[in-house]
Amino acid sequence: MTHPAGGPDLGTLLAQGGRSFSFELFPPKTDEGERALWQTVRDLERLHPTFVSVTYGAGGSTRDRTVRITAEIAEQTSMVPVAHLTCVGASREELRGVIAEYADAGITTILALRGDPPGGPTAGWTPHPDGLQHADELVELIKSLGNFTVGVAAFPEGHPSSPDLDTDARVLAAKQDAGAEFAVTQFFFRSRDYADLLERASAHGVSMPIIPGLMPVTNVAQISRFAELSGAAFPPELAARFEVVKADDDAVRKLGVEIAVEISNELLDMGAPGLHFYTLNRSTSTVQVYEALGLGSR
Repeated sequence: MTHPAGGPDLGTLLAQGGRSFSFELFPPKTDEGERALWQTVRDLERLHPTFVSVTYGAGGSTRDRTVRITAEIAEQTSMVPVAHLTCVGASREELRGVIAEYADAGITTILALRGDPPGGPTAGWTPHPDGLQHADELVELIKSLGNFTVGVAAFPEGHPSSPDLDTDARVLAAKQDAGAEFAVTQFFFRSRDYADLLERASAHGVSMPIIPGLMPVTNVAQISRFAELSGAAFPPELAARFEVVKADDDAVRKLGVEIAVEISNELLDMGAPGLHFYTLNRSTSTVQVYEALGLGSR
């Protein structure tokens, strides 16, 4: 594993066959939430991840915090930040401005996303009148403005707006053709869904590394939100396991870690180029998964 800022950039690391282990954070909307975020950042920093990504709020909702927090991670920690950027609610000029802010902060890797419409992942998509229609256009814009490493999203069970999985794979190939160097998947709970994604992507010429994304379940109420967040139903066989322990919060968190470890090992055994953990700005379960996998020694 290569973590330090002085090592190869993420695109080079993955292209050379290295593995990436990373975490995703989101910009909180309150000062109290931001203090809690920084405690999580410090907890995760000691694990020496390859990178930490910060999600992006469109339309100014959390955009300023995103840019500032991402820059502060670059300045105040040993971690390499990856900045998210979405097309939602932004003109080309606004996007250029945010990209320039990232560049000024020394951030060299951006995750380029179309982003969800204000009504959620399944709502109709209406681009900004002077904005971009698809993520591949955003990849092209970023690449035209500097020497950035650009990542994109991939969807093991298909994007909610894709008519079918084959179309979804073609879209991923178009992002690669536009200059993307790696992809990170939406979270999922069955390793075979990741394997199927790789097969479809390869059939359409995708050769860039695809990092699987995982989210340890920490409470049963989360499960009902997974379908809305990811566009995929929570597997019934896993839901049944949580049903048995749903009255015991500690048992639920323990099971969430156990299942995440199971899936992680399956993915690494099949040659996944790393793991990306969706933390929800909480470190405990993610740290337990990370340590149970012995990732510091891989």
